[in-house]
Amino acid sequence: MSETKSFGNYRWTVCALIFFATTVNYLDRQVIGILKPMLESDLGIGEKAYSHIIMAFQLSYAFGMLIAGKLIDKYGTKIGYGFSVLLWSIAAMGHALAKGTLSFGFWRAFLGVSEAGNFPAAIKTVAEWFPKRERALATGIFNSGTNVGAIIAPLAVPAMAVAWGWQSAFIITGAIGFIWLILWFYYYEIPQKQKKLSAAELAYINSDTEEKEEPQQEVQWLSLLKYRQTWLFFIGKGLTDPIWWFYLFWIPGWLAQVRGTGLDIKSFGLPLAFIYTATTVGSIGGGWASSYLIKKGMSPFRARKITMLVFALLVTPIVFAQSPALSTWGAVCLIALAASSHQAWSANIFTTVSDAFPKRAVSSVTGIGGMAGAVGGAFISYIAGFILDFYKKQGHIETGYVVMFAIAGSMYILAWSIMAVFAPKNKKVILD
Repeated sequence: MSETKSFGNYRWTVCALIFFATTVNYLDRQVIGILKPMLESDLGIGEKAYSHIIMAFQLSYAFGMLIAGKLIDKYGTKIGYGFSVLLWSIAAMGHALAKGTLSFGFWRAFLGVSEAGNFPAAIKTVAEWFPKRERALATGIFNSGTNVGAIIAPLAVPAMAVAWGWQSAFIITGAIGFIWLILWFYYYEIPQKQKKLSAAELAYINSDTEEKEEPQQEVQWLSLLKYRQTWLFFIGKGLTDPIWWFYLFWIPGWLAQVRGTGLDIKSFGLPLAFIYTATTVGSIGGGWASSYLIKKGMSPFRARKITMLVFALLVTPIVFAQSPALSTWGAVCLIALAASSHQAWSANIFTTVSDAFPKRAVSSVTGIGGMAGAVGGAFISYIAGFILDFYKKQGHIETGYVVMFAIAGSMYILAWSIMAVFAPKNKKVILD
């Protein structure tokens, strides 16, 4: 550690910037989940209509992932990331103009397509600024911004909505993105052009010898589909990302309708804050765990594989979250464990892209996997809306959550098994 400190730590300033962006990204997207009970009472938006609004976000997010990854690889992280944050901040504020399901769907779709730039840009930034032995930790740190955003939302959004109306929550949270834009363009540049970076730290960043002489030709998106590593990332994200979407958009309603015993928008902030505080630990801890194994001499592939298996197993107890034997806080603890394990899993599955592909292809592959996760998220939203609406009409909405928690508990083991069985022996992709 002392060796790395001797030549500077500007790369961690960059990590802090993408952590901030990811925090804003999730703060903006979670506002609607927090306001779900209020939107149902004020605007008559029920389970099915709500699921359609969420699907508008997720399908446009999937489409955005395809174009975002390609554009960021083409124009670079500085311009690509900045433009993405500018657009999603405008979209977030635009929700204040919505009057019903259709207009909410429009602004949600705009938010989805623009927010899609965050993870391709962030993963590419980590690949540019960190050697492999630090990438999972850096990814875990910036990815914990998803949790911080999710912690802030249930604590701040209800207060804004009660004091100034639900529209104010969208306006205030959306405006934060403009603060980030100022910091980004002031502090960020790629390592080769960053004058504040020491020569020694630049050499350390580029210490992965196989990437030193990497050619910079543009990557053809369709050409990436012939590599098994692309498809494994696609499958892993497609099976597990939807579970995170379910936590993000339906757990507030679960607290209010099933476990709340009278909890409303003003009082379920503490359980949600607890859940997402735990996920911050999982995100950073998951990244640290595989980085630790690599420093002990394990190959990056094996380190990610073992770490992901551990956290896939830790998700499974969520199947008991709706058990009548559990108190509300007991159930909240199981969800916190599962959500925390998801973030640990996520920190590692993201890093498999920069482990397997050259830097010039990282955003594109991340976008392909992100598209799979978003399409899966739209599917799980449709399923959740259908199942919960069905059981709600029967007067047994808790049974709907039993089904959803069973799905959530099984997807990670399934994804890990597929990825482990079909992972190619040649871990590093050599692009044509």
